Parts: sequence; structure tokens; C-alpha cells
Amino acid sequence: MTHLGIDLDPEPQHRTRHRRSNRFGCLAVLVAMAVLAAGAWFVVDTGMSALRDRFDPAPDYSGTGTGSVLVEVQEGDSATDIGATLVENDVVKSVEAFTDAAQAEPASAGIQVGFYEMREQMSAASALDLLVDPQNMVQSAVTLREGLTVDQVVEVLAKETDFSARQFRKVLARPRSIGLPSYAQGEPEGYLFPATYQVPPNATPESILTMMVDRFEQAAESLDLTAAARDLGVSPHDVVTVASLVQAEARFDEDFPKVSRVIYNRLEEPMALQFDSTVHYAVGRDGGVGTSDTDRGVDSPYNTYKYPGLPPTPIMAPGEQALEAALEPADGPWLYFVTTNPDDGTTKFAETYDEHLKNKREFDEWCSSSPNC
Repeated sequence: MTHLGIDLDPEPQHRTRHRRSNRFGCLAVLVAMAVLAAGAWFVVDTGMSALRDRFDPAPDYSGTGTGSVLVEVQEGDSATDIGATLVENDVVKSVEAFTDAAQAEPASAGIQVGFYEMREQMSAASALDLLVDPQNMVQSAVTLREGLTVDQVVEVLAKETDFSARQFRKVLARPRSIGLPSYAQGEPEGYLFPATYQVPPNATPESILTMMVDRFEQAAESLDLTAAARDLGVSPHDVVTVASLVQAEARFDEDFPKVSRVIYNRLEEPMALQFDSTVHYAVGRDGGVGTSDTDRGVDSPYNTYKYPGLPPTPIMAPGEQALEAALEPADGPWLYFVTTNPDDGTTKFAETYDEHLKNKREFDEWCSSSPNC
């Protein structure tokens, strides 16, 4: 039966699908070729960029720069870290320029921690030349000798830094802020360690005093002070106090442990120490030879003629030699010593009072003929 208007031959429809399939296949090939071409271009371009990065010099300024900028090299900084700091402060143009210069200069391994006054927009080579020379570090040296009291330390710091004595005393009025060891009992006397300090340009009165206490802690750790004091049967604070007396009384290396022994022997007797140095501290005198009856009559816990035992705190800052002597006193029976000739520091030690009186007569003879007595 014939259905009018309907094509019963499937062939034309098949041919249409076949032609569409061919067109889609060609398009897929073209797209694939385009993707491959783009990928190839990307690989080539990336490779060329890598080659350019490898062989072209890193971005860099030229010349020695202008102006002034303070830059800090910190502990543990690598060349990359230093370069990043320089870029941040617009000293060099790129980290790579600085690290390239550092790799070519063996002296760059010796760059020291500290502050440097740099210039803006320097060439990496110029910046490196400045950093490898420690003479270019911005710092001021302050030397505190052994045997200074806290008041004397403050005087030196006020003279050698940009801060006033009042500013240092304000910090010392709250001494816990400078990290004193617990056994210091909140008293800084004796714990501002004598040494030469490099004071950075960003220092404050608190950071300077803290640096000195930290240096004391280093010395105490190297001497194992706490454990050694325990072995002696005394407190760490007592050791520092004994060391301060040794520092005040001894002149020569061989005398330090002997003076220390006299102190411990008198404490064990017990006998009053009767040290002129503690009386000087009590009356506010800076050393000197001997004491007067008036001095020795002063009512002060630091007057070791009047009060037995150690003074309540150290009387000055002992150095490491005095601390070591306080921890390792010499073996000996001495209970007395006297500097028979203060001009040359000759000191004689005695076990008996009669022997001590004989030595003291030598001092009296020196004193009768010396303008320094």
C-alpha cells in the first residue's frame, strides 16, 4: 500500500549523516592540531624565557646610590635574606642581583650581624662592598671595666651613649625588666657585667642594661655558678657578693683565690670581715687607702667592721676572674691580708694576728712616707 508524501527510500538520510560525520571529523583534527601548536608554542616560549632568565643579568641599579637608609643584618640571615631586606629598603633592585654578586665574592660569607648605613638604589656590587667591610657597621663601643658600682656604670653610659643618667636610673628603678637572675633578689648591683659592648643605633636604656645582665648570665653559665655555689654550701648571690669583695681587694692574679679563701675562712670562724672596701661603699667613697674611725663607725649593713657576715649585696661588678676565684678559693689557713705597698700592689697574707700586725707595720711605713696615703 502506497503512503503518499512519505519517502520510503533511506538512502538520502544516510548520505546526510555521513557528510556531517566527515565535517565533524575534520573539525576535531583542526582543533587537535591547534592545541598541539599552542602547546608547542608554550613549551618553546617557556624554554626561551628560562634561557633569557638564565643568561640575562638580573635587574640591577647602577652606581653607588644616593641618600641614606639604615639596614640590619640579623643573626642567621642568608644572602637571600639580606637581599630581600635590601630590596625592601630600595637599596638594590632585585634579590637575584645581590645573590649573584654574593656568589661571586667569597668575602660575602663573612658579613657580620649588625646595622649598616646604606644608600638607596645602589648597584648590588656596591651594596656588597659596603656590607663585607665591618668598619661600615653603625655602632658605638662602650667599655665598662671591672669593679664599677651601678652608679658608676650609669655615669659611663650617660657619657658614652645618647641617653641620660636619669633614663638609665628610671629603668633600674624596675630592675626586673632587665632580666636579673632570681637570686639577685631584685638588686642590680654586681650584675651589670664588665665588658666592651657594641651598642646598636636602635638601642634603648633598657636594652643596653639587659645586654649587660645577659653577659653576666653567660659568664655564670660558663662557670656553672649555681651548681658550683651549691657544692660550696652557699647561695649564688653569696658567690657574686664574695666575688665583688675579691674584685675590690685583689690586685694580682695570684691574689684573687687567696683573698677569696680569707673571706670564706673568716666567715667560717666566724669573724667580722672588716674590709675597708665595704666601708667605702657604705659612705659613698670611690676606693682609696684605708678608712677613718668615723668611716668605720657608720651604721650601715655594708660596714663589715660593725656587722658580721657578708654585706647584703655585692659592692661592685666582679669580672669573670673574680667570680672564678669566689667559686674556687685557694687552699690555705689565712685569716688576714694587707696590701703592704699600695703603689705596687704587694699584698701579704697571714694566719695569725701577730703575723698580720707585722705585715701591717710595713703598710704603716709606706703610708708615713707616701703622699698617696
